[in-house]
Amino acid sequence: MSLRTFTLSFLLVFMVFGSTHAAIVVPTPATPAAETAAEAAALDAVNEYRESLKEMSGKERRQLKREQRKAVKNALEDYRDADTNTLLLVLVTILLPPLGVLLYEGELTSKFWIALLLTLLFYLPGLIYALLVIFGNA
Repeated sequence: MSLRTFTLSFLLVFMVFGSTHAAIVVPTPATPAAETAAEAAALDAVNEYRESLKEMSGKERRQLKREQRKAVKNALEDYRDADTNTLLLVLVTILLPPLGVLLYEGELTSKFWIALLLTLLFYLPGLIYALLVIFGNA
């Protein structure tokens, strides 16, 4: 195929499938009642929280803020730990599926023996089964 043929075919394809017409997409608006109801509920919750803060003394407000900060920090730590643990468990499972099931279960269970048998027969079924066990579908 020569360069001239390639160029002509490229131009033809571009002209046929190119963006010669612009399409106008108008999103359908969500129901205004649902938006206003959700917004109203959120505003009510905010106003209620502000009123409860006004009724508290300064010491009680500081204590509440400390507790909220601690709760947020604990939730973030739990999220980070769970995410890292899951990632490491998946990596171990990819290398040795029965070992991943054993670490997840914490003891020798029937799921471990099934994963071991499937891995010994063929690697891929053992890996799939182990990942299903880890993510809670088996």
